[in-house]
Amino acid sequence: MQTLMILGATGSIGRSTLDVVARHPDRYRVFALGAQRRDDELYEQCLRYAPRYAALADEPAARRLAERIADAGLDTEVLGGPSALAALAAHEEVDTVMAAIVGAAGLAPTIAAARAGKRILLANKESLVMAGEVFLRACREGEATVLPIDSEHNAVFQCLPSNGRGGRGCPGVRRIVLTASGGPFRGATYEQMGDATPEQACAHPKWSMGRKISVDSATMMNKGLELIEAFHLFGVAGSQLDVLVHPQSIVHSLVEYEDGSVLAQMGNPDMRTPIAQALAHPERIDSGVAPLDLVSIGQLEFEAPDAQRFPCLRLAREALAAGGAAPCILNAANEIAVSAFLERTIRFTDIAAVTEAVLNSIGARPAGATIEEVFAIDAEARSAAHDRLGRCPA
Repeated sequence: MQTLMILGATGSIGRSTLDVVARHPDRYRVFALGAQRRDDELYEQCLRYAPRYAALADEPAARRLAERIADAGLDTEVLGGPSALAALAAHEEVDTVMAAIVGAAGLAPTIAAARAGKRILLANKESLVMAGEVFLRACREGEATVLPIDSEHNAVFQCLPSNGRGGRGCPGVRRIVLTASGGPFRGATYEQMGDATPEQACAHPKWSMGRKISVDSATMMNKGLELIEAFHLFGVAGSQLDVLVHPQSIVHSLVEYEDGSVLAQMGNPDMRTPIAQALAHPERIDSGVAPLDLVSIGQLEFEAPDAQRFPCLRLAREALAAGGAAPCILNAANEIAVSAFLERTIRFTDIAAVTEAVLNSIGARPAGATIEEVFAIDAEARSAAHDRLGRCPA
């Protein structure tokens, strides 16, 4: 019986995790649910799953939830504030932490889980993009286990020898290829993307995701962040990482070996598959996902990404090559720019422009050696992005 803490319970990954867990009540117990501010959704989850604890980073939302929990006569204890999420992620009764809070907000509780030696199901890629070495050091010192949840990294994990890192250089592995659907603007011109609305950017053709990740997929920044994540997860050089656009989203990633073999993991585009794989590893359990029918799919297409139309992918590659604080700055500037786009204060194509301007304005500097230093760099980049937004035409 695994005891679970789900960070980001009200998001798409959190909901999918709960769906898988509900299919196996003999294997998993939901001990704690955590989210940022969606108290209505978390209340409904508390009614269904009866966790021992529920936590919201937003304290007014936590107070509202506590009142409703008390009125309903539930035994769930409600905690509030960002520190509550970290405390529950490190709780002694928790075995496994699903780290699925999007963005920089997920870093602190994920680090807390690492230091406490938990089994971490990592869906928060920012933990590695912002603070790769800090996070990995915390995992080593706490003897934590990390299992990737992003469909691409989970696919690579399944295709690597012994399901894991092969060491720096990954002996025997020539190349790791992450696939990308191409997003909603795969066939659009750069000029057409300039007029895109948030609704269009969030209308992903294959995956059901939150708004921020949907926009990242539309700009292909999501794939760029995944390259940085793969660099830290699998111990390969940046030159060994590649991207292919695969609009059917059936092949989730590939590993190419020195002998010419290529292993690919395939499945229907449903996040319950990698979640179930990580939850049960090294065993396999039912995820609720329909079997793959290749006959009905008919054909699989692949094409190279267009770096001219999707400059965010180029920016992420450049940040990975630059190293130091560049990935952290990239992530922070992108988060601010995406938020501004969703609020309709900048155009879709301004997201890359703002991010690149911030990277250029701050310049090269060492990566943060502690989580406090990482957050200081993050704050500086966010401030620079806000300053840059003031100069963007509406």
